[in-house]
Amino acid sequence: MKILAIESSCDETSMSVIEDGVKDLGTVILSQIDIHKLYGGVVPEIASRAHVEAITIVLDEVLKKCNLTMNDIDAIAVTYGPGLIGSLLIGLECAKTLCFIYNKPLIPVHHIKGHIYANNLVKRLEFPLIALVISGGHTDLVYMSEDYSFKKIGGTLDDAVGECYDKVARILDLPYPGGPKLDKLASEGSDTYNLPKPLNDNTYNFSFSGLKSAVINLVHNETQRGNIIKKEDLACSFQKTVCDILTKKTIKALKEYNVNNLVVAGGVSANKVLRKNLEDACLENNINITVPPILYCTDNAAMIGAAAYYAYKKGIIADLNLKAKANVSIEDLDN
Repeated sequence: MKILAIESSCDETSMSVIEDGVKDLGTVILSQIDIHKLYGGVVPEIASRAHVEAITIVLDEVLKKCNLTMNDIDAIAVTYGPGLIGSLLIGLECAKTLCFIYNKPLIPVHHIKGHIYANNLVKRLEFPLIALVISGGHTDLVYMSEDYSFKKIGGTLDDAVGECYDKVARILDLPYPGGPKLDKLASEGSDTYNLPKPLNDNTYNFSFSGLKSAVINLVHNETQRGNIIKKEDLACSFQKTVCDILTKKTIKALKEYNVNNLVVAGGVSANKVLRKNLEDACLENNINITVPPILYCTDNAAMIGAAAYYAYKKGIIADLNLKAKANVSIEDLDN
């Protein structure tokens, strides 16, 4: 089964053709980073307009890349939420139009479910599993007993981890997008700053706003005193604090749920230190870990196509009244 997948939830216009949920026949990603870095972050209205300009170009490119026509496509999948509502609408209207013209079934996919199923393109998911989803908008621990069964057991109470990375990067005067640059800077420093451990309790929830505020206050106070901030050391201390709490709570969840399989998903899963921390902890506790390659960490349509195959097998099909949703829980039924 060949699924044409469309992803436009934020600032990437992407399409893929995925076969049977596991084989990427071709993926095209048109990023808007060069546009938004002028403003220090994603501007929703500009993102929407860029999607309008790119959507048909990306469609032509992915079909050409796969050497396919729309007649070879069995179904069309699209991200319907969560995300920037204007951006979502562009991808959704494109998907609906193609379904109407070519009489194809429409498969709605939750963006975070897509991130989890990006791992299926690397290695078939083994159940039960715990998924750690870490991105600019999400920090969640999700339990899955079988394909397309999602139970959120914990999440961030305020800032997502990727959002916190970007804000701290801005404090350190790093250009957008800040997360990868902060990761690189941290590798050049030492853990010398004493930062508070965020929500270091027995729950599976996370909180990063206090840590962000601690970095802001530290930089402000040291600057007022005329002291020089060692940016690479502060970046290292910040990153270590984040990685320690994410690793601790993830391993705790795996043990308490008696689960031996961990999948990591989302843009922040590209972080080198976090990958190593999780891999070392899983090795120590005899836990299987899967992390997608960098291509499938950030937003892409391949992950949407991978998830859509299993959604379709569960009978999840939408009609042309499907709405875009800026906020929607991973536990909600897709419709």
